[in-house]
Amino acid sequence: MATKASSATTSHEYAPRRWLALFIALTAVFMDQLDVTIVNVALPYIQADLDAGYSLGQWVLAGYALAYALFLVTGGRLGDIMGRKRIFLVGTAGFTVASALAGLSQSGEMMVGARLFQGLFAALMVPQVLSVIQAMFPPHERIKAMGLLGVAIPAAALTGPFVGALLTAGPGWRWIFWVNLPIGLLTLVGTARVMPETRSDRPLRIDVPGMLLLGLASIMLMYPLVQGREMGWPTWTIASMAASVPVFVLFYRYQRRREHASPLVPPALFRNRSFVAGSVLLTLVFSGIMSYVLVLVWGFQVAHGWSPLDMALAGLGWTVGLGATANVAVKFGPRIGRTLIGTGLGVMGVGISLLIVVIRQYGSATTTWHVFACLVVAGLGTGLMVPILVDLILAGVPVRDAGAGSGVANATIQLGGAVGVAIIGVLFFGLAGAGPPDRATWVEAAWQSLFFNAAVFFAAILLVPFLPRRTRAGEPAAAERAVPGTP
Repeated sequence: MATKASSATTSHEYAPRRWLALFIALTAVFMDQLDVTIVNVALPYIQADLDAGYSLGQWVLAGYALAYALFLVTGGRLGDIMGRKRIFLVGTAGFTVASALAGLSQSGEMMVGARLFQGLFAALMVPQVLSVIQAMFPPHERIKAMGLLGVAIPAAALTGPFVGALLTAGPGWRWIFWVNLPIGLLTLVGTARVMPETRSDRPLRIDVPGMLLLGLASIMLMYPLVQGREMGWPTWTIASMAASVPVFVLFYRYQRRREHASPLVPPALFRNRSFVAGSVLLTLVFSGIMSYVLVLVWGFQVAHGWSPLDMALAGLGWTVGLGATANVAVKFGPRIGRTLIGTGLGVMGVGISLLIVVIRQYGSATTTWHVFACLVVAGLGTGLMVPILVDLILAGVPVRDAGAGSGVANATIQLGGAVGVAIIGVLFFGLAGAGPPDRATWVEAAWQSLFFNAAVFFAAILLVPFLPRRTRAGEPAAAERAVPGTP
């Protein structure tokens, strides 16, 4: 998301109730991140209730991430032009309504549509948070404000699976969406009362053709990738994926033509070797991070009969591991950031490899504690890498392009996650075969599919030498960049 300087320049112009306004904005971020993780444990129940195919599980996750990625940079730009408070209110209201519709869904198509709208409005809502932090707070308070943002994200990631498990086992899966209604309404009221309106003091325009080209190319790739297996891979699905390549190229060329006219993605970023390598690395890493959970859901919750709470406890291992090493990354990133990234990727690959070995060894007898232990190892590697990854990649980007680079990097995270979910679906169901779930076959398909996740983590190590050696912590621009996993 592009972070622009606010017109407020003197200390008395900063918002007097800025900490209350920040708390309200962070509530929206928490709601968004909670919604990303809360859905995972409820997927089998949603599918069964709506009598939908397994591609629904992919679209519930991938559709949200895809819409989020496609509109993320545009959402930030709209806030800069039309007013961040105004766009934040629109995004929050739309997200709340979309959550209500998701909870009311009567078919798989309605659910997917609601999730797409959730992702779109989240892309309007969340990018404004970083901009209003810069606009509302004097420089000496921004680091503390950014720190609170950094706390909200893992807190939601930790809370989501357990809240999802409790709601699914209690009143039912629809409440994992309806829980957003009171949070959204309170956020709207609080924002209207205490958040000041700010906008960029620089003339900007929306790159509508660029947004349409990027959206078209992404849909041409993603739709057949997710639906192709259930449709028997007709010729048009292969043709569509192949044709997406020249459309991506056309998007790139169009961005070059608009270099001095507010392009969606500044062409200078394409010419920056470390940023391009870092973007590919982000795509690989988050395709693995955001897709492994589906292997566990299908291989154990569906076929093996694990409860939502079993799934939540198993997945907690990743969060525990991440929390144990995150401070190490933050402390030493300014000195040995690239080394930490390479080490973290290797440890993540080892953690998933251990999970493959455990599932292959124990099969249907695999327990939640087996999975928990392996995911702790993967989480330890994630903690060494994720807190500093975006900042390290942006260390090689000129300060003038840092805001745009942050938006592109975080959109890449979401797009990589959507692609990973689609690929895992193709791999898992290709290995599991047609027909109803068979415990032995689906568990075997689970460990075989996880080779994708291990492979992308190890492959990403090859890109590490192209990254800057260290983060630029301490520079003003560094404190204003996005926290990984958010726009």
